[in-house]
Amino acid sequence: MKNSITIMATGDLVLDEPNAPFFFEPSRELLRSADLTIGQIEVPHSYSTETASVDVPAPPADPENLKAAADAGIAIATLAGNHVYDCGPQGIAETIQFSTEAGMLTTGAGMTLAEARMPAIVERGGQRIGVLDYNCVGPRESWATSKKPGAAFVKVLTHYELDSANPGGPPSIYSFCDPASLEAMRSDIRSLSADVDVVIVALHKGIGHMPAEIAAYEYEVSHAAIDSGASAVIAHHAHIMRGIEIYNGKPIFHGLGNFVTVTMALSSGDDNSPERQAWAKRRKKLFGFSPDPSMPTYAFHPESRNTAVAVIRVDASGEVTAGFVPCWIDQDARPIPLADTADGRRVADYIENITREVELDTVFRWEGGEVRVEAAPQASAPQASAPQASAPQTSAPSAGGKP
Repeated sequence: MKNSITIMATGDLVLDEPNAPFFFEPSRELLRSADLTIGQIEVPHSYSTETASVDVPAPPADPENLKAAADAGIAIATLAGNHVYDCGPQGIAETIQFSTEAGMLTTGAGMTLAEARMPAIVERGGQRIGVLDYNCVGPRESWATSKKPGAAFVKVLTHYELDSANPGGPPSIYSFCDPASLEAMRSDIRSLSADVDVVIVALHKGIGHMPAEIAAYEYEVSHAAIDSGASAVIAHHAHIMRGIEIYNGKPIFHGLGNFVTVTMALSSGDDNSPERQAWAKRRKKLFGFSPDPSMPTYAFHPESRNTAVAVIRVDASGEVTAGFVPCWIDQDARPIPLADTADGRRVADYIENITREVELDTVFRWEGGEVRVEAAPQASAPQASAPQASAPQTSAPSAGGKP
């Protein structure tokens, strides 16, 4: 017999500081209240000393910290991120091993591409739920092949076009999915849909640290997932919230921002590698912000403290409804779930504002302690348009200020 089920999802998890359970304390009750909770493990949890990344490498986090995520209620860990291969094959193998030993299923990474594309499947309330996960941002060295460990992926191409007589000026940017890898994702979803009742597709996508930006390829890959049979799309990577879309009646959370993300690796301290120190110096030029010096383990955009837990409900007939619980990342870098209060409404208004900025017409309404998201009446799906080059926003909208 099938029953209605509730699925929750968080954004990025970086568990790279001692006492990991402390950071989940305010959200543990909420996360454990779902039938299934999904979280994105952003960095390797490994004893490897190898540095295999060609990007800004993330140091390996303590494998013991994964137990805190599992104890907080996270049952499926998605792994297809840009840092998953930073510690090489051992980092992949041990992250999967220690996640499994902690009590979580994994998807999105493996010792081969076939393993990385395998879904995590569980049964809740008489419904079989399958989760797939893909890295859309690179670097290519992090992707799995038939004989190389890494992440499942959708390859994205970027074209820069100078549309004015101004050599060296800002171009228009066009991004789109490689047809072959997009079709591989579609095939995975169609196959899984035939075997389960509910398919959740997780995507590592988006422009990092930029408020209210959704690139053209993000609509393309998200819509393809829904069209192929996904019940919902959840996304991560940008380390800041993105807008929420209802497409063909199904929710797309274009970016769930940060959840528990604690690390010293993004600070400018002398103990960090030259690459990470250089990254810290470039951050303000690239993204227009400097981290709060009073939060040394949370070196992210100030607006990223506005975040949420996605809520996806599937009834016995398969109908999907969705919403989110607003959260605020406090001074200790702990996400705090917020009810229908002045603080909760400020965060919810921020999420609605960034949804409007990208011209999505999703309807937001409070119901109990949750914000429900619905399609606008008689609204058609938005057309994906190529975002123009623009300067990053450096101050929070008035609705998204500190609770």
